[in-house]
Amino acid sequence: MASVFFSYSHKDEELRNQLEAHLALLKNQGHIDGWHDRRIIAGDEVDDAIFSKLETADIILLLISSDFISSPYCFSREMKRAMERHEAREARVIPVILRHCEWHSAPFGKLMAAPRDGKPVASWPDRDEALADVAKQVRRAVEAIAAPAAPQQARRAARSAPPSASTDSPRPSPGLPRSSNLRLKQEFSEKDFDDYLRSTFEFVAKFFEGSVGAIGERNPDVTGNFERIDSRRFAAILYRNGKKLTECSIRMEGLSGRNNGIAFSYGSSVSHGSYNELLSVEAGEQSLFMKELGMGFHGGERRKQLSQEGAAEYLWEMFISAAQR
Repeated sequence: MASVFFSYSHKDEELRNQLEAHLALLKNQGHIDGWHDRRIIAGDEVDDAIFSKLETADIILLLISSDFISSPYCFSREMKRAMERHEAREARVIPVILRHCEWHSAPFGKLMAAPRDGKPVASWPDRDEALADVAKQVRRAVEAIAAPAAPQQARRAARSAPPSASTDSPRPSPGLPRSSNLRLKQEFSEKDFDDYLRSTFEFVAKFFEGSVGAIGERNPDVTGNFERIDSRRFAAILYRNGKKLTECSIRMEGLSGRNNGIAFSYGSSVSHGSYNELLSVEAGEQSLFMKELGMGFHGGERRKQLSQEGAAEYLWEMFISAAQR
């Protein structure tokens, strides 16, 4: 069984929980045993607990984000030691890119990152697809180290044993044994749903404003117009040589007259209750996400869970597809 160490910023704990769920099959099959600092027992020395596991891990997952990079503990201590062990061929380090950040020039930038192509988990339209890809790459890493597992385990035992230890007087582990299966389904209030809807709408608005503003850099004959109508609505239009290519309006509204979703319409001025796609907020076991009604791409495969960036990319794809024909 390979031991897996999660090095992460606590600001990314939600994503770490979701990744751990995707690694459950590997754990249930007896291939891995995962560890992170939430398993530290009350009364343990924090640094000792963390670095004792880091020193004996077979696979070290660096969960990369701007918060990870800006954390002195994660970046300067855990990552530094992880890379030392990787270069000494004592462990395998896998950078898992959670969110957009500048990471290629970091010490781990030379390593093959997950998900595929180093595309951040948060930028995938379907977050489950991204995390499933990470789980597949962890499985490959486990398979790669399976053959020499016995000698590695022997070296780990020798390194972890204190100098004064003897075979007939083993050093007991502090505290009581515990399961790592302690995760319960999160409960979300109506305010949580409303706050997530509002923050997603604001992200989509900024995403469209930035994308409309940047499209002329790639296409010199194309100009765009972004208009923030009010706090709940905005519109976007693209022109080529003055001729309108595509337009849309996006606003907060929902089914049955409720403002519990994000509606997309072709056309910059559309009446309330008329839309070509609707995204609604739904709850998973650990987090909230957006889910489309399924009107956007007829006959296409529906996404399972859309992150905020995934929702923005999905609506932008609907908007720009009319200009790409």
